[in-house]
Amino acid sequence: MLKEFKTFINNGNVFQVAVGLLMALAFKPVVDSVVDIVTNIVARVFGAPDFSSLTIGLGDSSPDAPVIRYGVLINSIISFLIVAIVLFMLVKAYNKMTRADEEAA
Repeated sequence: MLKEFKTFINNGNVFQVAVGLLMALAFKPVVDSVVDIVTNIVARVFGAPDFSSLTIGLGDSSPDAPVIRYGVLINSIISFLIVAIVLFMLVKAYNKMTRADEEAA
């Protein structure tokens, strides 16, 4: 079992995934900063100062009444779109570099 685990860990794909995960974790503060900037710009356009405070109250207006925090969903969608665009550009650049290497060989 230990030998199988060693073979699995030494597989190049596992190592590449681990490096990718660490890079993503290191890149998170940058993405959070960009998301904050974009969220504030979009919020200014639509008139809301911060999307995370947008809610729909369920029931009465007491402080303990449950709410749907749809502003958090909007922030998450914006964050996802920014990450998706950045990853798309990275994959596109990587594909272009690998095509250039293949054509040169």
